[in-house]
Amino acid sequence: MAAAARRDRLLERATERHRAGDLDAARALYQALLAEAPGDAVALFRSGLLELQQGHPEAALTLIEGAVAAAPEDPRHHFGLGQALQAMRRWEAAAVAYRRSLQAAPDSPDALFALGLTLQSLGDGAAAIEAYREAVRLRPAFADAHNNLGVALMNLERLEEAIEALRRATEQDPGSASHAVNLGIALCRRRDFPAAEAMLRRATVRHPGHAESAFNLGNALHGLGRMTEAVDQYRRALALRPDYADACNNLGNAYKELGEFGQALAAYEDALRVQPDFAAASNNAACLLRTLGRIGEAEAMLRRGLLRHPDNAVLHNSLGSVLKDAGELDTAIECFRASLALDPGAAATHSNLAYSLSFQSPEPWPILQECLRWDARFAAGLAGAARPTERAARLRVGYVSPDFRDHCQSLFTIPLLEHHDHADFEIFCYSSVERPDSLTRRIAGHADVWRDVRRLDDVALAAMIRADGIHILVDLTMHMANGRPLVFARKPAPLQVAWLAYPGTTGMAAMDYRLSDLRLDPEGWDSHYRERSLRLPDSFWCYDPLGGPPVNELPADARGRLTFGCLNNPCKLTDRTLVLWGAVLRALPESRLVLMIPGEYGGRMLQRLAAQGIDAERVSLEPFRPRADYLRTYHDIDIGLDTFPYNGHTTSLDALWMGVPVVTRAGATCVGRAGLSQLFHVDLPDLAAHSDEDFVSAALKLARDLGRLRQLRRELRPRLERSALMDGARFARNMEAAYQQIWRRYCAAGNSVAAGAGP
Repeated sequence: MAAAARRDRLLERATERHRAGDLDAARALYQALLAEAPGDAVALFRSGLLELQQGHPEAALTLIEGAVAAAPEDPRHHFGLGQALQAMRRWEAAAVAYRRSLQAAPDSPDALFALGLTLQSLGDGAAAIEAYREAVRLRPAFADAHNNLGVALMNLERLEEAIEALRRATEQDPGSASHAVNLGIALCRRRDFPAAEAMLRRATVRHPGHAESAFNLGNALHGLGRMTEAVDQYRRALALRPDYADACNNLGNAYKELGEFGQALAAYEDALRVQPDFAAASNNAACLLRTLGRIGEAEAMLRRGLLRHPDNAVLHNSLGSVLKDAGELDTAIECFRASLALDPGAAATHSNLAYSLSFQSPEPWPILQECLRWDARFAAGLAGAARPTERAARLRVGYVSPDFRDHCQSLFTIPLLEHHDHADFEIFCYSSVERPDSLTRRIAGHADVWRDVRRLDDVALAAMIRADGIHILVDLTMHMANGRPLVFARKPAPLQVAWLAYPGTTGMAAMDYRLSDLRLDPEGWDSHYRERSLRLPDSFWCYDPLGGPPVNELPADARGRLTFGCLNNPCKLTDRTLVLWGAVLRALPESRLVLMIPGEYGGRMLQRLAAQGIDAERVSLEPFRPRADYLRTYHDIDIGLDTFPYNGHTTSLDALWMGVPVVTRAGATCVGRAGLSQLFHVDLPDLAAHSDEDFVSAALKLARDLGRLRQLRRELRPRLERSALMDGARFARNMEAAYQQIWRRYCAAGNSVAAGAGP
């Protein structure tokens, strides 16, 4: 009895010291007790808790396992065992321990909460949600459980439920910064940025030293488009926590949107100094370097990122885009395929792949099949049921684009928009421009209704278009960068048309028509496309160069030698193209060649040209330049050589504008017949060849006729100006006639309430 009483006194004193925070004394007393009674379950358990408090989970585990062995019926022991295992990140074993605790005490909110934590760590969000829901049922005022429930729901994109749970957490514990921040994050995820801002501002006032509150307030302001204020909050977060890598990264994003590229790059570099394996910062820095034309640095950044993260789909996709810019098309396509293998749900990556095949494939079928796969994977089931369109005085036409700005697309949208008949057509523009400029303002002036939709997601934009009652919705970007194909997949307008970005297929069941012309698409080619083809009577394009330098005299006269040139994107410089050019330049050994390609990749291009017998000293490699300087490059070129299987489009029109004739090779895809279509309108059909041999013959014949070259130098700009290629009024009437045609067809099929005056 005396020994038992002594042990009781030791336990009482140990517990007293433990509760008082005198952990060293408590440990010594527990050890003394266990020396006398090694199987004392209470001493073992409390000693284990003490070790957990002091950050010694391995020691705690050994002690609590002893308590479980001594008294397996006690739920507290299993709960403590779970805590020790959880501290060691042994999630599965911890979950087993918590479940055993719940078997003995099924109404324990704390055990349910702890089980939820381990299940979340195991990636079983659905089971974690069940545990948290039971915990808050048993203890409705359990703020932490409401918070964790909200986070688990948010991770499964169940945002409305998440917001409700997180609201309860903040109401029950208004002093918790983390609960308020999580609610703010959920509101941002729902794109309710005003509510998020209000919540997070309150959190920053209540917790001025809390870096996460400032950071997430910056995210809400970023979502509202208030970039300068967002920058201030990201900087505030960094002042509170200088090693906050996410804040550095998002600061870079905000500076990029502001056009402050130097500061953006510095912010990304800061993020990578703090966290060298930060994949998102590597990707963002590389994408900015690409924007700045620093292609080699962008590639190096991405390859470093992939060494650390070989399974990162985003890095593979971005590397593909960079290599495509550099002319490494086949490798770029491999990167897109690798990215899709890692993340099959990335619609933008699949768009990159589908579009890139247009540059690689001389036949339409691989392109069509990839676009059909895109549609099946991402668009199936999104289209809403068609509904009759209300009567309207004018036909409402909506144009959707991220490129209503200083971009080559504007050379074609402006002539159309300037000449639309606003008596019969109401023109809507849905603009996703990141940094509006003077051309944005000019284009907006031609719209009846201008919508800045950059910050709307696809669901919200589709809802806006439906609410606007658009009759015909026109996609100007398709599978190119920053396009909105998933808006069109939702079928927000009864008729949807693809035009401009490239004359190929979208592959989308929801896209009703594609615009083309009689020379891009001969009769019998309709099977190349998912959409129904509308052939405009003149041209797919109407061009306005928006100024530029004057045409100069023929460079060959001043230099005593002929200079060929091609200023197309390097991704068009396929091996098939270089074979064609090699035959021409070998026949004219004194001639020169001008190309536009990033300097870091010049060596690779020179090697490829050398394989075709074109020595490096005959080649001038020009960097990417602003438009006016780019156009002046044509002052050094006598004859343009087109690419194959994807012809020049804008660049060929630019060449003609600058007095430079272009010899083209027509192929079996619409993108490979652009030169043929354009040359028809300036009365140069003899420069459009239908075989490799004819291409070489046409180029050599023209090169040996300096008199004709001089004449074309003087005449091409006036010819272009007089042609359908620059007749904006005529083009607009053709487009409007096409719109009226398809609308009448739609109405005749019984799909619309009677239309108003114009149609």
